[in-house]
Amino acid sequence: TSVLLAYKNATQHLNSPGLKASMGFLKMATSQWKHQEKKGRVVRSPSTASWLPTPSDGHSCKRSPLDQLSTLDSRQDPLSSTKPQNCRRIVVLGAPRVGKTSILRRYLWDGFAEEYQPTSEDFLRKMFHIRGETYQIDVLDASGERSFPAKRRLSILTGDIFLLVFTLDDRSSFEEVCALRTEILTAKTKLLKPTRPGQSARVPTVVCANKVDLSPAERELSRAEVLRALGEDCAYFETSAKDRTNLEEVFEALAKRGGLPTETSPSQHRKVSIRSYQALKEGSVAGRGSQAPGCKAPCGALYPLARRPSFSSDLRQVLGPNSARKPGKPLEKCQIQ
Repeated sequence: TSVLLAYKNATQHLNSPGLKASMGFLKMATSQWKHQEKKGRVVRSPSTASWLPTPSDGHSCKRSPLDQLSTLDSRQDPLSSTKPQNCRRIVVLGAPRVGKTSILRRYLWDGFAEEYQPTSEDFLRKMFHIRGETYQIDVLDASGERSFPAKRRLSILTGDIFLLVFTLDDRSSFEEVCALRTEILTAKTKLLKPTRPGQSARVPTVVCANKVDLSPAERELSRAEVLRALGEDCAYFETSAKDRTNLEEVFEALAKRGGLPTETSPSQHRKVSIRSYQALKEGSVAGRGSQAPGCKAPCGALYPLARRPSFSSDLRQVLGPNSARKPGKPLEKCQIQ
C-alpha cells in the first residue's frame, strides 16, 4: 500500500511547479516493490537519509525518502513559497580525508561518525522557518570533482557560499585549498564582471583547518603560516569535527557572509521532520497576522528527496535565460571552460 501511495504522490509531484521531481521517484518505488516481494519488507534507500537522527519533535527520520515523500501534500510543496533571495547554495571543496563530510554532519544534524566513508558527491537540502520567513540552503559536497575540471567549474559558478577544508597534518591539502580559492575568485570575477577593471569579485568564503585536536607534533602548518598565505581578512578557523571545536563560529561565519540568519546554525534552531516543518508552515500561513503557536521558534528540516539540478539547468543559470545562439552569430567560449 505504501508503495502504491508513493507511486501516486510521485506522479502528482511530477506536475507540481515548485519541486524538481523526476522519473527517478518511480524507479525508486519499483525497486522497493521488487525488494518487498523478495524479502517481505521495504528496504530503506541507501542514501544520505540514513545519516538522519531522530529529530526533537519525536518523528523518526530513519525512513526511506520514498516514505517521506508519501507524507507530503502535493498542493503544499514546502519549496514553493521560498523566495529566491532566501535560497543559497553552499559548495564544499577540499582534498579527500580532510573531514568535509564530518563537518557537514555537524552543520546539518549536529552529529559525528568515527568511521570514514569516501564521498563522491552529496547534494543535501535543509529548509528553515525563521521569524515568519522560509529559507532554503542547498549543500553540495563536490569531493568527486577533483578529476573533472569542467564539472568543478560549474559547481563553483553556481555556488553562493564556499567552505574550503584542509587538515593541519597535511600540507598538500592546504596547497589544494589555496589553488581552489584562486580558482573560485577567478571564475566568479569572470562571471560577475565587476565594474572596475582589475577588481576581484566579492565571494563569501570560509576556510576551515580541521583536526585541531591532533597533538602539536602532528601539525605541519602553523596559524601564522596559513594567514600569511590567505591574508588577514580571510575568514579562517581551526576546527575539530570530532570535538566540535570552533564549528559554531564556522557556521555563523557562513551565515553572516552568505546573508543568512544566524539561526541557521545548528544550535540556534529546533530540528524537526519534514512533516512537522510543513505543518508549522501551514500554521503560520493560517495565522497570518498573529503567528500560530509553535511557529515563533526557529526550526529546520532536511528535505529527504533533494537532488542536484541537472547540468543543463545549472548551465542555464550561469549563461542566463537568453543564452541560445542567434543564427549567424559565432560561437562563444563557454563560461565553464
